[in-house]
Amino acid sequence: METSAPSSSDPIHLFRMAVPHPYAPLSLLLSSVAIAGTPGDFESGKPQNGGAQGSTQSAPNQRFDDIEERLRALEAKLAEKDRVIEDLQRSKVSNETLDRAVADLQRTLEKRGTSSAPASSPSPKWFDRLTIRGYTQFRFTTLFGENNTPDVHVPNDPSVSETESLVVRRGRVILFGDISEHLYVYAQLDFNGSVGPGGGTTGLQTRDIYADISLDADKEFRFRLGTSKVPFGWVNLQSSQNRAPIERPDALNSAVEGERDLGAYFYWAPKETRALFAELVRSGLKGSGDYGVIGVGVFNGQGLNRPDLNGEPHVVARVSYPFHAFGDQIMELGAQAYVGHYVPNVAAIGGVTPKFAKRGVLDERAAVTAMLYPKPIGIECEWNWGNGPQISDNRTEIDSRYLQGGYVMLSYLEHGKSGNWFPFARWNYFRGNRKFARNAPRAYVNEIDLGIEWAPWKEVEITLMYTHTAQRTNTNVAPFDSVTDEDRIGMQVQWNF
Repeated sequence: METSAPSSSDPIHLFRMAVPHPYAPLSLLLSSVAIAGTPGDFESGKPQNGGAQGSTQSAPNQRFDDIEERLRALEAKLAEKDRVIEDLQRSKVSNETLDRAVADLQRTLEKRGTSSAPASSPSPKWFDRLTIRGYTQFRFTTLFGENNTPDVHVPNDPSVSETESLVVRRGRVILFGDISEHLYVYAQLDFNGSVGPGGGTTGLQTRDIYADISLDADKEFRFRLGTSKVPFGWVNLQSSQNRAPIERPDALNSAVEGERDLGAYFYWAPKETRALFAELVRSGLKGSGDYGVIGVGVFNGQGLNRPDLNGEPHVVARVSYPFHAFGDQIMELGAQAYVGHYVPNVAAIGGVTPKFAKRGVLDERAAVTAMLYPKPIGIECEWNWGNGPQISDNRTEIDSRYLQGGYVMLSYLEHGKSGNWFPFARWNYFRGNRKFARNAPRAYVNEIDLGIEWAPWKEVEITLMYTHTAQRTNTNVAPFDSVTDEDRIGMQVQWNF
């Protein structure tokens, strides 16, 4: 019996057309099964053609629909797996290509002697490397006692006076920074510095203006050129911003009043020691700053902002070394010395002007330093000996005479909830001369200071100090008499920025 061709709407035909080529054999098999029908149909001799209707054809159609659905799902899964495999293959090729490109770039850079690190941002301008900071000291002092004649005179502290009590002792603004790897600059102005004859007038004054030229990246070897502190006396090198007592002791400060002069110095300190110098200041232990383990140099010798008058600069050398002693305690030991000839500032006394050698008067000193930093108990001790310009007893000439003196200070540092507390007691002793005063008079000082510094915040410090004067020479006015058994109280408020 002949069968008719399937119509375009026949589900079997649609199935065969939809099956992809890889499954064509299975499609043909299923089509033949569907056309042949069930075994019972052949045995009964019922005809099978595309136009037949009835229940015998609905069951095969349903089975074909299920099989078709399953094949489509299987095909979708296989297609998805094919895409994943292709992506992985493409990724593998891309990574291999990238690795080869990186290797080629690395070889190229190595041949050129450059680093493979990413390019850094453009270097800042030199003025972007500068920083501004400063501090101001507002001071009040009152005198009391029965022996106020002659007036008590403390060099460089105008608040110690019967006629003046409220003063701005220092008004400092500092500009500093590393301009490059080998150049550091520092400039400090005092908006209330002593200017004019006798220092009775205040105004804008240069305190520092210098450059450090380093020979190495760690700045272990450096030259300092310009107006800066003379490396003599630990207490002279310590900034007034960090010092607890209101003024420096006379014995050391009389060597270099103003602490500065125009000079050229060489400093050396290992990188680790430089870091310790900085930490002693930054941590509030009142360090002196970094003036090297070894320092040597020359300076004019006439004092801050004064020209040389004999063409013979002073020569100075200093050695100072901080180290961890016992427990967490830190000590610093040092020695220093200078020599030169000083040209005194003279004026007539009773019609007679003191005379001195044309090249100046021999000026030489040596000093030793011993420091135990306050953790929490601190001890400061410095003493110096030497010869310096001093007017003769008959006040007709100035020659070089023996001097000696120093100070010892005990302190205690307490970090409390209300701020940092720093009580201290200091003995200040000097038997010698004051070369920077007119006519280089003799100078005797014997005083006891008792005080406390309170820093409620980092930017504000308040100091209260009582001083008992057993003896102090008035070096400001002839006949240079001394005051004895006097007392005073000074209070200072300092703000830092």
